Amino acid sequence: MSILLWKDPLHLYGELTVTLWAASMRGQSLTGSFYWAQGSNSLPLLPRLLISKKVESLIIRHVCLMCLLIACPALAGEVRPSGQLAVATCQFPVSADVQANGKWVRKQMREADLANVDIVHFSEAALCGYAEVDHKTLEGFDWEELYKQTDSVLQLASELKLWVVLGSMHRLSEGHKPHNCLYVIGPDGKIVDRYDKRFCTSGELKHYSPGDHFVKFQINGVPCGLLICYDVRFPELHREYSKLGVRVIFHSFYNARQKEGSIHPVIMPITARARAATNNMFVSLSNSSAPRSWPCYMITPDGLVSGKLVDDEPGVLVSQIGINRKYYDAAGAYRRDAIDRKLNSGTTVDDPRSKDRSSY
Repeated sequence: MSILLWKDPLHLYGELTVTLWAASMRGQSLTGSFYWAQGSNSLPLLPRLLISKKVESLIIRHVCLMCLLIACPALAGEVRPSGQLAVATCQFPVSADVQANGKWVRKQMREADLANVDIVHFSEAALCGYAEVDHKTLEGFDWEELYKQTDSVLQLASELKLWVVLGSMHRLSEGHKPHNCLYVIGPDGKIVDRYDKRFCTSGELKHYSPGDHFVKFQINGVPCGLLICYDVRFPELHREYSKLGVRVIFHSFYNARQKEGSIHPVIMPITARARAATNNMFVSLSNSSAPRSWPCYMITPDGLVSGKLVDDEPGVLVSQIGINRKYYDAAGAYRRDAIDRKLNSGTTVDDPRSKDRSSY
């Protein structure tokens, strides 16, 4: 299969060939490929179109998805076995403009739906914008617009039959600051649960009320949990989720519009990888793609990165995960002991030379 996209010869970059290999299906190996042709001699009967880089990127992305569906028909409408999950981890430039944020969320939900995912994961404060950066104060915040945009996301989730983890803000009664939250939206368009950020930074406490609970939900036999940004600094939270049997953490961040030289782009993904490996769980990291950010990641239970997007650009990272697959797990034999406060392997000995720690 060949699909050629024509472009004005003023923008000649040569030819890009991408081959998409399908897994063996019913004993048959299928291959699909597309060609992005940019040249004055290719298909001269087609009209020449001058398109922007943004439109060009969008076309290529959608052609890739189309080719995957054609090459692998089972991806369209596929029923995944229990224990498997297709995840879309999204990034876009979150801002103070709630309406614009809502448009981004719905756009990326539709993109994710093309890839036949089960759940779409958005960043911290994806819909409302982040206090301290996007909003210097929450006084006068337009709650009615937030409700309107939330309703539109719920409706689209129902239409597309998608699970959604949506970063937002939950209003409380008069006199109490809102929660910095993640809504879990089911494929029926209803809110299943809500996680409220437990550990807010000292700056965030000026704007938000901290949460007090964990959230565990299940999709296709996969136990899932939620965390937000600064929570990554506290391994106790991941350990509690491990004790609850959670195998996938959807961890939403807002690490964007940072000062030059910020260490967050270096330390945050690394810290999350350590949490994943220590607790033998998948971790989906979603972040804003506003300038000076770091990109979305999917981390496997061995602490390795199975996929990531690029810095400071909108995108959707699609990952296939399975909790029944075996990953390297160095701590597996003794993790339960450590959780139960048996902080050594094997059996300790009763020996005076062992007890004497001042001799050699």
